[in-house]
Amino acid sequence: MQLSVEEVARYLKISEQYTRRLMKSGKIKSELAKRNWVTTEKSVEDFIKSEAFVINPNDRIRQNNDIPQIVALSFFSGGMGLDIGMENAGISPLLACEINKEARATIVKNNSSIGLIGDIWECTTEKIYQYAQLPKDRKIDIIFGGPPCQAFSTAGNRKGFEDARGDVFIKYIDLIGELKPSYVVIENVRGLQSTQAVLEDTKGQPVKGGVLHYATEKLKSFGYSVSFELYNAANFGAPQKRERFVIIGKLGDSKVPYLEPTHSQYGEFGLPKWVTLGEAIGDIQDKPMTYSQIPKKRLEWFKKIPEGGNWKSLSEEDQRKAMGKKYFMGGGKTGFYRRLSFSEPSPTLVTVPTMPATDLVHPTELRPLSVEEYARIQGFPDDWTFCGNTSEKYKQIGNAVPIKLGEAIGKAILKDIKGIPPRNYPNFKFSRYKYTSDITFPELYEKNLKTALSSSLPVIEEFPLPI
Repeated sequence: MQLSVEEVARYLKISEQYTRRLMKSGKIKSELAKRNWVTTEKSVEDFIKSEAFVINPNDRIRQNNDIPQIVALSFFSGGMGLDIGMENAGISPLLACEINKEARATIVKNNSSIGLIGDIWECTTEKIYQYAQLPKDRKIDIIFGGPPCQAFSTAGNRKGFEDARGDVFIKYIDLIGELKPSYVVIENVRGLQSTQAVLEDTKGQPVKGGVLHYATEKLKSFGYSVSFELYNAANFGAPQKRERFVIIGKLGDSKVPYLEPTHSQYGEFGLPKWVTLGEAIGDIQDKPMTYSQIPKKRLEWFKKIPEGGNWKSLSEEDQRKAMGKKYFMGGGKTGFYRRLSFSEPSPTLVTVPTMPATDLVHPTELRPLSVEEYARIQGFPDDWTFCGNTSEKYKQIGNAVPIKLGEAIGKAILKDIKGIPPRNYPNFKFSRYKYTSDITFPELYEKNLKTALSSSLPVIEEFPLPI
């Protein structure tokens, strides 16, 4: 049976234009029949298999109607790193919100009952309750997620918010205000501390830290007490030095205490030392691996670099050849030609392990870290299935919250719910940076605000964010 462009597009849930391009290029084996491209079911299935193509799953209502003691919802769920961590702590989300089709397929593949919705802009209170199978009078206890946060205004492109009303970070904050859960979690990158925004009180000038200031002040206006800090995941048992902001809001007058560390770099505070890369991936080195390729011209230099080394491990002459013009750039450039060390935690996993400035190459082999090693470092179970091609798998895992960090977040909230005080570690350093907590950041923001208000740059009037 022959299939037309329109039929294939409908089956694959892609545009007819893209389908025609796939058929014309031969990726989907096809032929011209009366000036129209046609193909067969077998050719389409061969394409799906060879390209690891993912058909976007449909939104679905939660597959059971049991109401747990704690009702939690997940947004920007991705490969579900934060979800697994929260579940390990005892908080299982009833609903996931994710727009990326590969991540959606991963969610459906690994969780047979969770509700699934897509575009957060289509999320209404009514739809959320419907797809989570919640009675209308049931209060939501916890909402958690890591919304993408763009730099709303930069020195090179001063468009202000362009249209802040179209930003999903803002939508997530607004949704919290509509649903009013008892607790809310916002996870984000370290750059949130300096991400600029034009706010109503900044007189048209973008202010560093404006987005973090906006988010926390907005939560306070909804009635939340807010605590936040920049946390190194290695301090919670992850074999990775990954730093992430975690904002926790709690309805009422008391804050959720800071997360409780389980590890420390050198064994301080009576805690175990950081978990190393070797401890995390040592037992899977003989198993089949899936990984991207290092370009041949770069591979030759990696042959000369030892475990734990980088471009500086090369001779002076080879450094100049390997780095080219980058040799004369400033900064340490420690990510170039970087081989990892089994005896230390991994650096932050990025979505592409072979990017020149952030190489994540195996300590002893001539390849980057594999998908399987990525998953181990992030803490995913070995039987967790990621959907999509190799680059999409790296992307899902690289964007995920380390599961041990997610577990620490869940435990902090559960202890607060039960009224259990956390263990106290005075002067514990959660990260290597300053002005990163709800106590210290306001001082930095005030300095940044004064600097912005004294700026002579043109005023930006479009879409200032109201607080």
